[in-house]
Amino acid sequence: MKIILFSRPKGFCHSNDDIVEIFAAIERHGFDYMLNEEFADVASAALGRTIPPQKLYADTIGEQPEGSVMVCYGGDGTLLDGVHRLGGCDVPVVGINSGHLGFLSLAQRDEIAEVFDGIAAGTLRFEPRAMLCAEGVFNGRKQCIYALNEVSVQRLGATMIAVETAIDGEYTSTCEGDGVIIATPTGSTAYSLSAGGPIVSPSCRCIVLTPLSPHNLTMRSIVMGEQSHIELSIRTRQNVASISADNRTFEVCDGAKISIKTADRYISLAVPHNISFYDTLRNKMMWGVDIRQ
Repeated sequence: MKIILFSRPKGFCHSNDDIVEIFAAIERHGFDYMLNEEFADVASAALGRTIPPQKLYADTIGEQPEGSVMVCYGGDGTLLDGVHRLGGCDVPVVGINSGHLGFLSLAQRDEIAEVFDGIAAGTLRFEPRAMLCAEGVFNGRKQCIYALNEVSVQRLGATMIAVETAIDGEYTSTCEGDGVIIATPTGSTAYSLSAGGPIVSPSCRCIVLTPLSPHNLTMRSIVMGEQSHIELSIRTRQNVASISADNRTFEVCDGAKISIKTADRYISLAVPHNISFYDTLRNKMMWGVDIRQ
């Protein structure tokens, strides 16, 4: 079995003890492993030894043997970065949270040994999570970009932009403001939630469209079916606008047209056995906690 390790090189919550424990668990179970290049120096310093060059990978991991598992150590942003390193490879993803909220992570940092025990025993539970595919001309090049959480179109500069939206070929609205967010159920607790969008259970098969600071205050989020096809047309006085797919950012020109739909690839994400999505919401959002004390 092979472990694909991923972490950011400057994680503010890195712990040498955590890194040592991760590698000790890998060695205890006899796993093969790979590590992203940017994190190698941090890992080497924590372990007191150099990571061999043949154990490193760069922007994408390439094809991996059956049974490989990606383990992301950090926050939700780290896990999103790790997902994009897969490049569509069918490798399940496990998150170890060393950050703050950690909606996407299976375990906290004091559960590292249990995570690797579960990988070795094959007892981890995985859920398929839908991704989005956005097609258009980004950074001057026609391409398709993928997102696990959301695709957002945003203004650059001080003036608002207009985003004309059509769903399944039918004109829906023109949102004038800061932009729009198109989110998966997984991403409903991320940027979309901050913009006032609904919380959606990951088991729902849908897409959420949430306006960003709309000039028309009656505009609200729309929840549509997973098979819906969304077309966006962008008008901006700045000649350029920004589009982000999770934590990657691109530029699009005035008049750009973007097509967004559910991707033909999914991510298998490890989830806890004994903690439901609603348990996570209650704990992370501190529902029922008297914050006045």
